[in-house]
Amino acid sequence: MATVIKNGQVYLDNRLTQCDILIENGCISAIGQDLAAEQVIDAQDKLVSPGLIDMHVHYRDPGQTAKENVHSGTLAAAHGGFTTTAAMPNVVPVPNTAELLQKMITNNEQNGVVHVLQYGPITVDEVGDTLPDYAGLKKAGAIALSNDGKGVQSAQTMYKAMQQAKDNHLIIAEHAQDDALFNLGVINSGSKAKKFNLRPITELAETTQIARDLLLAAKTGVHYHVCHVSTKISVDLIRIAKKRGVPVTCEVAPHHLLLTENDIAQNDSNFKMNPPLRSKQDQQALIRGLLDGTIDMIATDHAPHTQQDKAGSFNEAAFGITGSETAFSELYTQLVKKGHCSLTQLLAWLTIKPAKVFNLQHAGRIAIGEPADIAIFDLQTKKKLHQQDYFSKSCNTPFTGDTVYGSTMMTMVAGRVVYQAKEQ
Repeated sequence: MATVIKNGQVYLDNRLTQCDILIENGCISAIGQDLAAEQVIDAQDKLVSPGLIDMHVHYRDPGQTAKENVHSGTLAAAHGGFTTTAAMPNVVPVPNTAELLQKMITNNEQNGVVHVLQYGPITVDEVGDTLPDYAGLKKAGAIALSNDGKGVQSAQTMYKAMQQAKDNHLIIAEHAQDDALFNLGVINSGSKAKKFNLRPITELAETTQIARDLLLAAKTGVHYHVCHVSTKISVDLIRIAKKRGVPVTCEVAPHHLLLTENDIAQNDSNFKMNPPLRSKQDQQALIRGLLDGTIDMIATDHAPHTQQDKAGSFNEAAFGITGSETAFSELYTQLVKKGHCSLTQLLAWLTIKPAKVFNLQHAGRIAIGEPADIAIFDLQTKKKLHQQDYFSKSCNTPFTGDTVYGSTMMTMVAGRVVYQAKEQ
């Protein structure tokens, strides 16, 4: 049955325009005015966007499915307006071989309600110095390589990894963390570390690895992508490298854009994440980095944990917060409505830009002949974020309780509705 989305403000070719979208056989068949079909979706006063892209999620599947699995994680993604996600490989077992990676990809396809791309690891089991068979991982379908959650400690290992990744046309997506400098810290090295007497994390744990890796990327020519950039110096280093022609891209997480260590009012582990919440100066530098193109895109680093995982203080709890279901509404409310960026800029960072960085041919845009991966948002109605509304198995986020604009009304994947808001 053909479907037409009518009367919406459509994000099309990096601008907003009023038009209709005709969907047939899962694809967009026409874009224009006064289109007709048997089924009509009225998007009056709503934003119609390409399905959002999140290139950094943790689905904990296999091995840690009490926290999340592909089905619950992709339901959460759809609830947030995302139609394409990319899952990190820090699962049990780590997909070190083509066979294990292919098994994960099959599970993603069978149990995901949105498109799920899959990372392979940089090193075997994400530790040590042994590299897996990159050619095999590439052939099996790896979108890129990452040890997310752990930094590659040896410069020689990273150098070899970059050389082999370059040979196999694979992106190295690095969680930049020098463990010796990280020094088992739990919170940013700042006023709150002192206030709560918690072990600090120096920004050097991030910045020194980025500096090292930028030099290695310049030498090898590999596409080097920095995950969840969090400091002003990191942004400065990447800006300089880009001007020098180093093939580097990077992402920032919503929580680093919207929160700082000053928001940590008490020893509340929902604010514990890695990298940690930084200073106001760092936050401002991240926003500037997005605006001037140094930072290419936004990715959530959706990191679900059980209540037991997050129990206790910063000292005991696991790092990480969920992000799929709160990202767009929080970013729209805190950045767009407060005048820090435009709506089209925000949409680009969540659609066009990640598609370009990771060379996704059929995601991130509304165009004739493309799959009908579409999200519809209500930008006018206020809504409070309630824990009981989440589709994720986990609820470890400090954003619960916020009042936001930009709730998802509907998400479609290949023309099929995978999330629809309940009528009020």
